[in-house]
Amino acid sequence: MSEIGRNLPKIDGVGLVMGRPAFTDDLAPRDALIVKALRSPHPFARIASLDTAAAEALPGVACVLTWRDVPRVAVTRAGQGHPEPSPRDRFILDEFVRHVGDEVAVAAAATAAQADAALAAIEVTYEPLEPVLDFESAEGHASVLHPEPEAHENFPIGFDPARNVASAYAMHVEDVDAIVADAEVVLRRTYRTQAQQHVALETMACATWLDLHGRLNVISSTQTPWHVRRIMARALDMPVRDIRVNKPRIGGGFGGKQMIHGELLCGLATLRTGRPVKMVYTRREVFEATNTRHPMRLDMTIAARRDGRLRAIDMAVLSDTGAYGEHALTVFMVAGAKTLPLYNKVEAVRFGGKTVYTNHAPGGAFRGYGAVQGNFALESALSELAAELGIDPVRLREMNMIAEGETSPIFAIMGEGTEGVAQTIESCKLPACIARGKELIGWDDKFPRRVVGPDRVRGVGMALAMQGSGIPGIDMASATLKLNDFGSFNLLIGATDLGTGSDTVLAQIAAETLGVDSNRIIVYSSDTDRTPFDTGAYASSTTYVSGHAVRETALKMRAALVEAGARSLGCESADADFDGEAVHGPDGRITLDDLSTRLLYSEHQKQLCVTGSHLCEKSPPPYMAGFAEVEVDTATGKVDLIDCVAVVDCGQAINPNLAKVQVEGGLAQGVGLALTEDVRYGKRGNLLTNTLMTYKIPSRQDLPSLRVELVESHEPSGPYGAKSVGEIGIDTPPAAIADAVFNAVGVRVRDLPITPEKVLAALAAAREAG
Repeated sequence: MSEIGRNLPKIDGVGLVMGRPAFTDDLAPRDALIVKALRSPHPFARIASLDTAAAEALPGVACVLTWRDVPRVAVTRAGQGHPEPSPRDRFILDEFVRHVGDEVAVAAAATAAQADAALAAIEVTYEPLEPVLDFESAEGHASVLHPEPEAHENFPIGFDPARNVASAYAMHVEDVDAIVADAEVVLRRTYRTQAQQHVALETMACATWLDLHGRLNVISSTQTPWHVRRIMARALDMPVRDIRVNKPRIGGGFGGKQMIHGELLCGLATLRTGRPVKMVYTRREVFEATNTRHPMRLDMTIAARRDGRLRAIDMAVLSDTGAYGEHALTVFMVAGAKTLPLYNKVEAVRFGGKTVYTNHAPGGAFRGYGAVQGNFALESALSELAAELGIDPVRLREMNMIAEGETSPIFAIMGEGTEGVAQTIESCKLPACIARGKELIGWDDKFPRRVVGPDRVRGVGMALAMQGSGIPGIDMASATLKLNDFGSFNLLIGATDLGTGSDTVLAQIAAETLGVDSNRIIVYSSDTDRTPFDTGAYASSTTYVSGHAVRETALKMRAALVEAGARSLGCESADADFDGEAVHGPDGRITLDDLSTRLLYSEHQKQLCVTGSHLCEKSPPPYMAGFAEVEVDTATGKVDLIDCVAVVDCGQAINPNLAKVQVEGGLAQGVGLALTEDVRYGKRGNLLTNTLMTYKIPSRQDLPSLRVELVESHEPSGPYGAKSVGEIGIDTPPAAIADAVFNAVGVRVRDLPITPEKVLAALAAAREAG
């Protein structure tokens, strides 16, 4: 292969470095009105009265909109397939506000200052309601967040709004209780994970205007243009055909842009004024008014034999979906679906629980998508079991983990919101990942701890992870290739490059299949009018699902080239072949440049243009062995990350450099989740961490050593053997770091993040207990 496995630079890299217009705010109409939102100061309240007369009379103000001015159509803002597995429990604007930062009203004005003045002039009277601020007491609380009759589920997901339950689910394989009662060793632990912010460099942004034909055009920093179009059409009561959504470059998504944010507000403002508008979120708005990772409580029960062989795993999850149920069911289900099959030797498995509403900022999609929460609990429990049994935690996992040629009943039982799809694992290089990871971290020399100075001890920890490659039976992608004169190709794809480099990767797949150099491929992506359908960039799907669609399309184009070339050469297609430079026949050859130019200008004239699509029918997991070395200051409780190692089986890496960068980014976010990132609220539901001064993501200094290696692997179902790599990097750091802290100082923090205060408290409790 000449293009697959090449470390090509990102095709948009030079333009971005040179600062050329690329992002939503760069491309918004210059005469766009500025849209701003008045946001609730209360965690839960009814808007008793609204007076917008003074605001509407101010200079430059084009419109002021409240809940009285919008269609009352219940939607979800989760960018998911149709029908969405998230409850439709939201309106463009509502009489009720359900978290601090929720939208009360919207103003569109000629300048930002005029829009701010309009918001300040709106007179609002609130009727505060008792908020629900503790998700562990939300179910059955006297305050009900969603009493509105319009809220509904699209299919049974356990939606019970009268009890503040957004979704519920339960499954089991065999009789867990009987096996636990019979087991030689039973370990019961509770783990807690916190909310987390995405902190993409580009904040949410969108712009809208009406074109010549009166259609609503949308530019949006979205991961899911087609879902945005469909949901906007429903919310605005418009035909889907009258909306076009275009995604330009995106400065990071991480799941945060798999939701609708300002699109509905901008669309409504344009429809009411007839003028172009734009809305760019401030960093504070991103913190207070978009989405976070779902906090969870995970109650684990592990039953095993004394030799370490697992017998049963029971995972019970309570998830906080915040004010709205976006991704509530699916994130919660992935906590089990993308973790429990990893240990397929058990006799019984049980998974279940609920997601509940609170008056916090809503939960949503986030890299790892529940798997990182489930991984922290499952991998921590296994490490605790290993310590109790006196078995090396690496050995315990090797005894119980899945292998090539094996399966798990969970694959068929649990999908994301629906039943899953049975699959046998055809590529799994976990043994190689573990062996190389141990070597890189120096496991055999460093486990469990080394004293490196007064009050300073180093420990190592590890965890395994699996993820998925798209959602089987749901994720679908398509691509179109058009041959241009002088031998270049337009590749039109619905796939959404979030800054990941997926446009580059898909160009490489097209080039490899055609047999041409990648510089002949000109990529256009993510425009609902001009590129073919794609469900979007989420669920680690782009390379695996969209890559398949590109390959199938390129195969069609290759066949079309051979047919056209054979006709020009006067031979049968079966007697011709294309080598990337020319079509060869028995008696001659015609170059790609000549053939393409003749086709359009002079000989057998026709446009070669082909389209292919692909439905994801399985979801082969990538695998990862993650290791961490930490240094703990026993006097202060401070934990410093010394080394972080990830060895990943992602199948054939189409572009190894871009694959490694994906893992590095995931590791950094996982380290933040483990040690520093914490969404904290005040006693009345106000967000205390709404700036980058108060919300601490890891800096370069906090990540002295991130080492990523890929193992050689080939996934038979993937395009050129590829699986996914976008999410798995985030999964292992929390459990590996928690285990490293335990191995260093003998105390285990089960409540993320692992702050110095928690370590010190655990050390003090251990000393007191003797």
